[in-house]
Amino acid sequence: MTLLENIHGPRDLDGLSSAQLDQLAEEIRHFLVAEVSKTGGHLGPNLGVVELTIAIHRIFHSPRDAVIFDTGHQSYVHKLLTGRQDFARLRQQGGLAGYPQRSESEHDIVESSHASSSLSWADGISRAFEMTGQDDRHVVAVVGDGALTGGMTWEALNNISDDNSRKLVIILNDNGRSYAPTIGGMARFLNSVRTRRSYRSLYLSSRRAFDHLGSPGRAIYRGVRGGLHGFLSKVTNYQGLYSNLDIKYIGPVDGHDLGALTEALTQAKNYEAPVIVHVITRKGEGYEPAMADVADQFHAVGQIDPETGEPIDTGNKPSWTSVFADEIVALAEKNPRIVGITAAMLRPTGLHKLAERFPDRVLDVGIAEQHAVTSAAGLAFGGLHPVVALYATFMNRAFDQVLMDVALHKAGVTFVLDRAGVTGPDGPSHHGMWDLALLQVIPNIQIAAPRDAVALREQLGEAVAVENAPTVVRFAKGTVGDQYPAIRRTADGVDVLRESAHQDVLIITVGSMAKLGLDVAERLSAQGIGATVVDPRWVIPVPGSIVGFAREHRIVISIEDGVRVAGIGTRIRQDLRAAGVDTAVTELGLPDRFIDHASRNEILEEVGLTAETIARDVVEQVLGTRIPIARPLTAEEAAIHPVTGPISTAT
Repeated sequence: MTLLENIHGPRDLDGLSSAQLDQLAEEIRHFLVAEVSKTGGHLGPNLGVVELTIAIHRIFHSPRDAVIFDTGHQSYVHKLLTGRQDFARLRQQGGLAGYPQRSESEHDIVESSHASSSLSWADGISRAFEMTGQDDRHVVAVVGDGALTGGMTWEALNNISDDNSRKLVIILNDNGRSYAPTIGGMARFLNSVRTRRSYRSLYLSSRRAFDHLGSPGRAIYRGVRGGLHGFLSKVTNYQGLYSNLDIKYIGPVDGHDLGALTEALTQAKNYEAPVIVHVITRKGEGYEPAMADVADQFHAVGQIDPETGEPIDTGNKPSWTSVFADEIVALAEKNPRIVGITAAMLRPTGLHKLAERFPDRVLDVGIAEQHAVTSAAGLAFGGLHPVVALYATFMNRAFDQVLMDVALHKAGVTFVLDRAGVTGPDGPSHHGMWDLALLQVIPNIQIAAPRDAVALREQLGEAVAVENAPTVVRFAKGTVGDQYPAIRRTADGVDVLRESAHQDVLIITVGSMAKLGLDVAERLSAQGIGATVVDPRWVIPVPGSIVGFAREHRIVISIEDGVRVAGIGTRIRQDLRAAGVDTAVTELGLPDRFIDHASRNEILEEVGLTAETIARDVVEQVLGTRIPIARPLTAEEAAIHPVTGPISTAT
């Protein structure tokens, strides 16, 4: 058996020698490459924290000591060391989550994988331990250097530094990258730590000198290494960043040297007050294809060849992101006022092509969505048209700024929300299912949901032309489906995708749910039920023609990939009532609960968003056996309609 196979919990590390720990680190890297290459996942970040995670679990006693990861995508090694070594269905239904998850293990504490929140968690947990007399418990927060670009981190540090009696260890995992290289003044400072010759030359020359003395020399080196780190830190002034915080600073420490890490973390644990341990790691460490990847060191990969790192081809259809990436460049070519803003996700959101074409017209503000939005309001005031590209799930963090800084000031800002709706493998914190419910309450906002690539290009152009209100363009994760051309377009921009001689059911689809709506209509047609399928294109505000269509049909079905509560269907129902239209509305969407990781299709099937389920329910509503019941047929309608159903008794 391998060493890894004998690790069932953190305390199994206690009896291993230094040589065995090094062997374990090598086995873990081999395991990660072999397993993640089959399922996809966050490979690069986890290859970079192998030794660090081993050292944490050697020195601290999880779950008695609380270990928090910011962000949770760097927790694969933590899972392995806490008894979870079945990665066969990683990020798949029934398998391990890609982030910490309390239902998996008592060792997992913080499930949310939104960055920059860990120090606030650590502040609260350590205060609770102190206030309840649990003085033997430590809190360890592993913070990626990208998280330091988020404002919450500094709000937490401000409070942590005001109380120096708690057993709190902050590990700065400094690899110079979030997804891509970390940006900003903070990043420049930390980069100087990693690259300044005064540290590196002293460190390496001293190590070489002791190595020449053989085994006794290396033993002496290990003994003085802790003191050497402290001396070098003072000589090269790396503590300057933290000196005004009144928090003990240890480092920088080589994050791939288990001996150095053990010494540093032991010192931090024994200090019995808040400590920052500055650890320098390399993303993708030990796997040449990842280390050589300029874009993001294999931050997140799909299925790959483990030998070469090359992706296994799963089709050549363009992604929603790539369609946006090309179109925003085309629009910027014509409109010099367009500028792009991203929050540490230049390539994942598709703004990298705009940055390559117009490097001075793209701003990466770091993991700081709130700042991105308010800065965009300022850019709009200055005469530009900002396009803020985020994942839909991260839009939640900047709701107040959209409301009070953009909408209140009638700023022409376009928000492009990638990964909207069900995203699948990344689980509850990454589903983009709240954006429609949250954003539609903002006065004067305009929200577009393109159904295909053609619609995305068209609606993005319409969005950036709006100069007196916020606009939103949202689309799903993955490849763009087939094109669904309209039969006709109404005067107010609603696309009619299908019509029938019998106006029984009006199906209103939001964005990529167009295919599902058309499939439902086909099934209803086979039952003799006529269905009209429309795509509002701009779902907020609800177009007036939608009210007209609803008046002409017996029942309305809305289908969206956001939460039903306060969703687009709810808004349509309210607008119908305001217009005096009493046609029944069935709002179909996602339930108001956190949805676990699984494929998109598996999730849609679980929540009943399939053509078979929807069509069956609609047939029952038309026949009058399921609530809400379709408007009854008149006697004249019933005489010519092939479907039996409730008949009006009105004369």
